[in-house]
Amino acid sequence: MADDRTLADILRSQGVSRRGFLKFCATTASMMALSPAMVPRIAEALESAKRPSVIWLSFQECTGCTESLTRSHAPTIEKLIFDVISLDHHHTLMAASGHAVDEAMQEAMQENYGKYLLIVDGSIPVGNPAYSTIGGVSNLDMLKDVAKGAAAIVSVGTCAAYGGLPYAKPNPTGAVPVTDIIKDKPIINVPGCPPIPVVITGVLAQYLTFGKLPEMDELGRPMAFYGKNIHDRCYRRPFYERGEFAETFDDEGAKKGWCLFKLGCKGPITYNACATTKWNEGTSWPVESGHGCLGCSQPNFWDMGGFYNALSTPTFDIAKTAAVGLAAGAAVGLAAGALNRSKKAKAAREHETVTINDLEKGEKS
Repeated sequence: MADDRTLADILRSQGVSRRGFLKFCATTASMMALSPAMVPRIAEALESAKRPSVIWLSFQECTGCTESLTRSHAPTIEKLIFDVISLDHHHTLMAASGHAVDEAMQEAMQENYGKYLLIVDGSIPVGNPAYSTIGGVSNLDMLKDVAKGAAAIVSVGTCAAYGGLPYAKPNPTGAVPVTDIIKDKPIINVPGCPPIPVVITGVLAQYLTFGKLPEMDELGRPMAFYGKNIHDRCYRRPFYERGEFAETFDDEGAKKGWCLFKLGCKGPITYNACATTKWNEGTSWPVESGHGCLGCSQPNFWDMGGFYNALSTPTFDIAKTAAVGLAAGAAVGLAAGALNRSKKAKAAREHETVTINDLEKGEKS
C-alpha cells in the first residue's frame, strides 16, 4: 500500500549496499539498452523515487505471462516486487483470496488514485461480457473501473496487446485488446506468447525509473526491445542470404544449422528481442533450438497461415541474391567452403566444437 519512503530508504533498511544498488542500476540500464553512462542518472532517479503501487489484472489468458514474469532473472521477480514496486493486486500471486482480494485492490486504488500502474494480461470479451468474469464482475467492467485511476497501462502479452489466441478467427467471445477499450490513458504494449521475462521486468523498471513512457513503435511497443526484427539479428541469416535452407526438421540442412525460412520461420516480419536476450537466463531461443519463429509478438499471428508454411513473400529475391553471390564470389565461396570443411574435419578429429561464428570468421579472412 502507500509507502512514503523512497526506494533508497527501503533498500538501506534491507541492508542493500551502495555497491549492490549500483549493480542493480547497471542491470536496469542494460535491460533498457542504455549506455553505462546512464547508470548514475538511473541511480539518482531511483533513489528519490517512491515505491509505486502496481495492480495486475488477468482476463482471457492462460497464465503464461505471469509464469514468464516469475522466471525473470534480471531484475528478479523478488527484486522487482519487494524493492522496486508494490504489487498490491495479482490474482495468481496474492496470498489472500475471496473478498480480501477485492478489498486489497480497492484500498490500493483509493490510496494511489492517479498514480498506480495498471498491468493487464489477457484479452477482453465484448461479444458477451459473461464469457469471462471475476467475482461476478465482467472483465470489461473491471478494466474500465481500474483504468480510471491509473497513471499508465502496460498490456503484457499478445492477448492484451492485440487480442492473441482468443481474437483468432472466428473470435467466438468477441475478444479485443486493451487499446480498443481504453482511449484516455498512455498504454505500453509488451507482446509475446508469452513475452520474454526480462523484457517484462525491463519495461517496468524503465517506466518506474523515469516516470514516463519509453520510445515506442507504431504498435505501441518499446523500441529498446522491439526495435529490430528477429531476422536481422538471427545467427542463421548468412545461410538465408546464400539460399541455404532446411527442407525438413531432420534433413542435412537442419543438422548443419541452415535457415528455417522454408519451414515457416516468421523471423523476417517479427519484431522482438529473442535473438539477443534469449530465454531461460540467456540459454537459448526457438531458432537456436531448431524451431522457426512463430511471430508471436505480431498482431494476428494465429491467423498468418500455418506455422510451418513459408512466408509468401521473402524480404528480398532469394534466387537472385544467391545467383549474384555465385557469380560475383564463386572463388571466395569455394575457398571459404573448403576452409570450413577443413575446420570441421579438424574439430571432429580433436573433439572440438565449431560454431557458426567460427565458420563466419573463415569467410571473412
